[in-house]
Amino acid sequence: MSDPDDGPAREPPHEWRVVDRETEYETGWYDGGYDRVEQPDGTEKEYYWAELPAAVVVVARTGDELVLVDQYRPVIREQCLELPAGIVEDGESFTTAGARELREETGFDPAGVSLIEDFWCATGVLRHRRGIVFAEGLEPVERDLDGNEFLSVTTVPVEDALDVARRQPANDATIEGVLLAKEEGLL
Repeated sequence: MSDPDDGPAREPPHEWRVVDRETEYETGWYDGGYDRVEQPDGTEKEYYWAELPAAVVVVARTGDELVLVDQYRPVIREQCLELPAGIVEDGESFTTAGARELREETGFDPAGVSLIEDFWCATGVLRHRRGIVFAEGLEPVERDLDGNEFLSVTTVPVEDALDVARRQPANDATIEGVLLAKEEGLL
């Protein structure tokens, strides 16, 4: 697993001073707005952003199978086969949130959850962190779906996980989770 403190801290050669910050909308799900920033040549530019709460993606292995959820995603109007995922609630770590989301969505309670990686997503437009966690030692429990979760649980053989993740409609979180877990030797 990578260490976020690997290497020296990188500092920009220019201050990138924020001249003005404007939140244009708040949805309850995310905030959106812009920062007017002084660029290295002295000009100013508005950099638009959307700020979302941190999210966790769960790579859950049971034996030689990977646990996936099958759900319709109204935003892209597609049925998606993907890793379980959800929002990190206030006070939760990525691992705690991952265990909770796995229980709620799939009905599997993990004996162990470890952080594989956490990182910024889509840094050109989003202020959003994502953590990828690995869950193992799964025991069946009762699911507790949110009111907007209409999903089914399935498994795929670990050796097919990357091929399945790459099938359309593919998504970044599932591909990232599978690739990172494979790189760590967990799949």
